Amino acid sequence: MAPAEILSGKAVSAQVRERLKKQVAEMKEKFPGFTPGLAILQVGNRDDSNLYINMKLKAAAEIGISANHIKLPNTATEAEVLKCITSLNGDPAIHGFIVQLPLDSDKPINTEKITNAVAPEKDVDGLSSVNAGKLSRGDLGDCFIPCTPKGCMELISQTGIQVAGKRAVVIGRSKIVGAPMHDLLLWNHATVTTCHSKTSTLAEEVGKADILVVAAGKAEMVKGEWIKPGAIVIDCGINHVPDSTKASGKRVVGDVAYNTAKEKASYITPVPGGVGPMTVAMLMQSTVESAQRFLEKFQPGKWNIQYNQLTLKMPVPSDIEISRSCIPKPIDQVAKEVGLLPDEMELYGQTKAKVQLSALKRLKNQPDGKYVVVTGITPTPLGEGKSTTTIGLVQALGAHLHQNVFACVRQPSQGPTFGIKGGAAGGGYSQVIPMEEFNLHLTGDIHAITAANNLVAAAVDTRIFHELTQNDQALYNRLVPSVNGVRKFSEIQIRRLQKLGINKTDPTALTKEEVNLFVRLDIDPATITWQRVLDTNDRFLRKITIGQSPTEKGFSRTAQFDITVSSEIMAVLALSDSLDDMKRRLGRMVVASSKRGEPVTTDDLGVTGALAVLMKDAIKPNLMQTLEGTPVFVHAGPFANIAHGNSSVLADKIALKLVGKEGFVVTEAGFGADIGMEKFFNIKCRYSGLRPNVVVLVATVRALKMHGGGPAVTAGVPLPKEYTEENLQLLAKGCSNLSKQIQNARMFGVPVVVAVNAFKTDTKAELALVVQLAKEAGAFDAVECTHWAEGGKGAVALAQAVQRASQTPSNFRFLYNVELPVIDKIRLIAQQIYGASDIELLPEAQEKVTLYTKQGFGNLPICMAKTHLSLSHDPEQKGAPTGFILPIRDIRASVGAGFLYPLVGTMSTMPGLPTRPCFYDIDLDPLSGEVNGLF
Repeated sequence: MAPAEILSGKAVSAQVRERLKKQVAEMKEKFPGFTPGLAILQVGNRDDSNLYINMKLKAAAEIGISANHIKLPNTATEAEVLKCITSLNGDPAIHGFIVQLPLDSDKPINTEKITNAVAPEKDVDGLSSVNAGKLSRGDLGDCFIPCTPKGCMELISQTGIQVAGKRAVVIGRSKIVGAPMHDLLLWNHATVTTCHSKTSTLAEEVGKADILVVAAGKAEMVKGEWIKPGAIVIDCGINHVPDSTKASGKRVVGDVAYNTAKEKASYITPVPGGVGPMTVAMLMQSTVESAQRFLEKFQPGKWNIQYNQLTLKMPVPSDIEISRSCIPKPIDQVAKEVGLLPDEMELYGQTKAKVQLSALKRLKNQPDGKYVVVTGITPTPLGEGKSTTTIGLVQALGAHLHQNVFACVRQPSQGPTFGIKGGAAGGGYSQVIPMEEFNLHLTGDIHAITAANNLVAAAVDTRIFHELTQNDQALYNRLVPSVNGVRKFSEIQIRRLQKLGINKTDPTALTKEEVNLFVRLDIDPATITWQRVLDTNDRFLRKITIGQSPTEKGFSRTAQFDITVSSEIMAVLALSDSLDDMKRRLGRMVVASSKRGEPVTTDDLGVTGALAVLMKDAIKPNLMQTLEGTPVFVHAGPFANIAHGNSSVLADKIALKLVGKEGFVVTEAGFGADIGMEKFFNIKCRYSGLRPNVVVLVATVRALKMHGGGPAVTAGVPLPKEYTEENLQLLAKGCSNLSKQIQNARMFGVPVVVAVNAFKTDTKAELALVVQLAKEAGAFDAVECTHWAEGGKGAVALAQAVQRASQTPSNFRFLYNVELPVIDKIRLIAQQIYGASDIELLPEAQEKVTLYTKQGFGNLPICMAKTHLSLSHDPEQKGAPTGFILPIRDIRASVGAGFLYPLVGTMSTMPGLPTRPCFYDIDLDPLSGEVNGLF
């Protein structure tokens, strides 16, 4: 009989790798940006493990697989290893995942627990109990097979001999080779016998085998004379035996006596060079197979998301009834659907979570999606429905047009929630849910801002008090105390010294003059601009006297409370793009001027680090969902008059990465286009570097009628007939406001889609007139919407118009260059956006221009603080007034946030409660714990 033909694992594995290389290239060509991903988790630093891992990394690189080697120290605990596994399980870029065994740790680790923690769909080593169970049941198409048995089968297939009907003997019963090899041969229709070192009739069983697979781990245990003539022999063993002819003093042999066995077998694998190379090749093959399964299930860049089916009712129930009728998905499911990893989430119960900023770092190389801002005509008491339109639009884009889409909205203040406005979660069948969670507390961000803001206020007054009651040396001794005989400046104190031009780090080296400069901020109380805040509407805190206790020694002053969302810290939160950026902005906030006219900052007060600590969780965006199951970021809620009125930059940036190149992020700008949108463009986009693709401008027939001269309305009183009956003349006149706001949006080079939010009292002729006049004014398109009553279904036409508009060129540009003088920037906004003929600076405003320019703040963007009820400064002037002079009574600085805000007319930053506040209707059911009567 001729000697056995050699089954070379080196040759076959090379063929496998070449085949895989072509498959991966085809994947990448078909799905641009997609790459199969393999993760190898190692614990410790064993030399043999390092060698095997390097082989795997080299093979992956050759084939085109992106391989990631994660190495934990040998001090890693079982919990730390499991945490790492959880993270890799959730990473959508990882398709194959192996834990390199053995685990080289000083700590006790249950290996089976670790291998079973690997997600079965990524377990390309096939070691988990789930995959082993599927293999034992014969589910070969729905599991991963351990790499060595899989490689053995590939070698057997190279012989061309059919496995079906053959007698097979497997020697060895390990979970890694023997047991799965038995199952694999069995389900390929061989008659299989498993033997092991204790089998008493081993030679007899081997002699019956047409196919013999040996994985016993004993050198040359199977003798050549045992083997049936013509058998296929697969030797998985790797053993070292003494050999004085070798430089190492030993040689590698298998579990089969090769020299005698090859004379009896028809095919045989050598050792080395047989099964060994196949193991790595099969690992690569399983990884590619896993990537192929992923592609079959998920389109790259396309979310696999479960949408909620709405059951629409007529008449439309209350907002809270609708919200409660829909069961939200668990928020960790929403996170997984949009591609967030488990360790990027901080769950706050079942329906809301914070997202770690590490997600943005991970996704930094992903392309951004399309950026859409929703704004409106000049608001009226009748409402335009911007929030409802924002939510309806994302529900249409997601649940109905199956686009990746995120809504990014502001967090509402509890002041209006309990005051006159009620909630701000949208309305009807276009809401963020659960609405009570959305409107009450959320994750505590506003409370963190309240604490941080009031810490600054306390620091300001306390510093004034101590400077007035202590001499320089006493102040110095308390500011830089001696601890165990050693004085040391803190990091923030060194920054102050450097700001003063004192380049010393030894506290004992300062001169008396330097000590004086260091300890005395010398705040001028008349210049203090920092106020205390509260997230409650309380008109009686608009003007207060502080410092009346005898312990304050007569150092009292007049002050005030503002509502929390008007705090500069809220604006800082909304405009920061990282934790470091937020900390810098917090430190730059100016609270007053010194008696020398120099700005005094929070960094001068020494409070920057403490503020960052208070705000470290608030900077993380909050994840929620809409009624139809599309994701929503709720983050930050700055005032839209003295601040810029937009949700956070960070939420937008993370969302734009998550939706991918073809997806959409829809955000909302506060008030009308002349305020929120203008600030979105000139402030938010300037700092974020993001460029919008589409503006959605919301209008209603009845609000436009008011702009046309319709009578005033009162909440709770039936609408006059002008608003409930067809009146095309009044409507056409009011469309002047719509036309002006379209013009304002187009001024920035962005296409405009008008959303006509339809009400049941609107006639077809009225709706058609608004659509016609909007297009004539330059809108890309104008669409009727019924999303309040129909959810996403009622905004499909709007969503399709937005899709089309996003494909047109967006030639975005700012209205002004920040290098222009302050007055010129204000004049440009007044004339171009509002329609004023000019501006008039009152003396106090003129003084501030001079002061801020001198202090180096003249190059900041402008954030106009004016009434939202008119394009002019007069809330009674509706429509599109022109030719008026815009009075600027004062200018203030939010240096940390990064803008100057001119004050146009008078306005309160602390709302009051109405005669009948919303809280009259709010109650808690003590049995169910449900909030009733809200919104």
